[in-house]
Amino acid sequence: MTAVLELAGVSRIYGEGATEVRALVDIDLTVVEGELVAVMGPSGSGKSTLLTIAGTLDDASEGTVTIDGIDVAGLSRNARAQLRRRSIGYVFQDFNLLAGLTLTENVALPLELDGVGLRAARAAARDALEPLGVADRSGRYPDELSGGERQRVAIARALVGGPSLLLADEPTGNLDSVIGREIMDLLMSLRERYGMTMLVATHDPEVAANGDRVVRLQDGRITSDRRITASGDVLDRLGGLRP
Repeated sequence: MTAVLELAGVSRIYGEGATEVRALVDIDLTVVEGELVAVMGPSGSGKSTLLTIAGTLDDASEGTVTIDGIDVAGLSRNARAQLRRRSIGYVFQDFNLLAGLTLTENVALPLELDGVGLRAARAAARDALEPLGVADRSGRYPDELSGGERQRVAIARALVGGPSLLLADEPTGNLDSVIGREIMDLLMSLRERYGMTMLVATHDPEVAANGDRVVRLQDGRITSDRRITASGDVLDRLGGLRP
């Protein structure tokens, strides 16, 4: 299988001396095409830092990050932004939609930033909203929607450019359990439809159970990396998955 994301010896260090914090320590992680890897661990374990580095939103202090065979360390700032727009979709816990833009404008924005014409970008945005069940609200603004609807729009924005890798940081964290399950069911259906490769950070074992593997982080280190069997018995064995 082709590796979409590779992290080799990745560490992230903030501060220095007495104030030094090692948010990630010597991370080795490969995510192959079509795979869903769930990253679990308590607050402060490094989950969000791992995703921001995998998504090129932050730089590793040590080690290499490779996306679609490209070592991101060798890219200029503009080239890295282009790679991010074309190869990576990012779903945030707090949605990160722009309040002053309509849903169509929010979803079209990554395409417009990548040079796609306004008419084509907004047509693609409306098409992306359709399978998410919010196309009929395309002219509305984010604050007119429920949390679940805003997350659907955020997913549409993440997918509009056809990325090879989808990163989701606690995608159900701000939603109640019923809406959270709906969002995960939706992500799973989109994964099946498009063959998405996904890295999902979560506290929730039910969310993790949708994955092919569960990676456990503790104090910035990977403490386990195990494949989920058809019966889900890895989750049963790892009773400590729930924080």
